[in-house]
Amino acid sequence: MSTNNTFHTALNNLLVEIFNGPPEGGAYILNPGDPGLLRQLDTLDAKAASTRPMPGATTIAAHADHVHYGLSLLNRWAAGEENPFETADWEASWKRTTVTEDEWKALRAKLRQAADSWRQAAAARTEWNEVAAAGALGSASHTAYHLGAIRQIIAAQKR
Repeated sequence: MSTNNTFHTALNNLLVEIFNGPPEGGAYILNPGDPGLLRQLDTLDAKAASTRPMPGATTIAAHADHVHYGLSLLNRWAAGEENPFETADWEASWKRTTVTEDEWKALRAKLRQAADSWRQAAAARTEWNEVAAAGALGSASHTAYHLGAIRQIIAAQKR
């Protein structure tokens, strides 16, 4: 298998794992049987997604919106936009801190669609240069970071 094919397969495996949970016998980031980000979010209602774990801390809804925003930029880039990151407003991606049940359902659906689109775009890409590869790997690690932060908020809410 060529280096590009090896990278391509590894990236696809990591993206599937972080968003949907690891497949049987293939956990690299999460524990076997972990639900992954999307199914984890599906276990929460809008109230839990909108509750700050402590004053000044952000919410699960804000984390979900931020991850969605980052994926939307990656999808624009994968669709041929030269540099959607140049004008990205990362602060705006943190402003949605509360959601209604309908908004929470819609945000999760948009996040799921963006994650699926990004995984498919990454799977379809045939050539990877250093910047593209680092950005793609960064998308998996960045999402994993936010999944961990979301789980810390969930734990804090249970105290």
